[in-house]
Amino acid sequence: MAAITAALVKDLREKTGAGMMDCKKALTEAQGDIEGAIDWLRKKGLSAAAKKSGRVTAEGLVGVASAPNAAAMVEVNAETDFVARNEHFQKFVTEVAEAALKVGEDLEKLKGAVLKSGRTVADELTHLIATIGENMSIRRARVLKVPSGVVATYIHSAVSPGLGKIGVLAAVEAPSASEALETLGRQIGMHVAATRPASLDIDGVDPQALERERAVLVEQAKASGKPEAIISKMVEGRIRKFYEEVVLLEQVWVHDGESRVRAIVEKAGAKLVGFDRFQLGEGIEKEENDFAAEVAKAAGH
Repeated sequence: MAAITAALVKDLREKTGAGMMDCKKALTEAQGDIEGAIDWLRKKGLSAAAKKSGRVTAEGLVGVASAPNAAAMVEVNAETDFVARNEHFQKFVTEVAEAALKVGEDLEKLKGAVLKSGRTVADELTHLIATIGENMSIRRARVLKVPSGVVATYIHSAVSPGLGKIGVLAAVEAPSASEALETLGRQIGMHVAATRPASLDIDGVDPQALERERAVLVEQAKASGKPEAIISKMVEGRIRKFYEEVVLLEQVWVHDGESRVRAIVEKAGAKLVGFDRFQLGEGIEKEENDFAAEVAKAAGH
């Protein structure tokens, strides 16, 4: 029997795409013979994961998990919306969010975290790919913490507790946590889900985005034929309007349609120090299939 070394396990993983624990078991079952181990994995359906790794994953779920003064949010992608309704996939996304609370948002560290099954996140993902039969990927993670106060979570149109297609974290500092502060944080989450702010405050606005906006506004103002001094005032007024659209603290509170978010938070004796918003699949290019064309092609037309 050949010695089951780390190099042998690594070689088998590269050949099959199966998880580390599955590769170790396969090599043990095959007494160290790599070809026999490959056959064992194939029989168990665990080597299929590698074949699926090239498929586009734009569906899936956003999941959140909370702890005192902290919360985590992850996006785990799959190929079809059908998988989002799979209870094993849902359980996995929840466990990945809980793991992020412990190890942070670095994806490599997150993939190495050990779950309740005894497998790492990466190995559990490979196992799930083989079991469900779709390519999946952990796309991103975010963890927010406050020294005191709350990090509230909000899931829009949740398919299950803490799971959905749009998720928000809102970090609110205050002398202590309270039910009222939790409610405020959740309301901020709902606001962020609806308005998609680009930054927390004016200082956080992307300088390049601001310059692009200013250049457009200057040209628009010049077209009015007004004097230079008037044009300058027009541009500054429109820049303020731009801030009201993209800066969270400057936005109009969606819950009353008139107050500023900044005023709402200050009235509560709190400070909004951070937020993030994940929308499932944003930025991923999906393949648009023309079913009629596929049928025609298959028919040889």
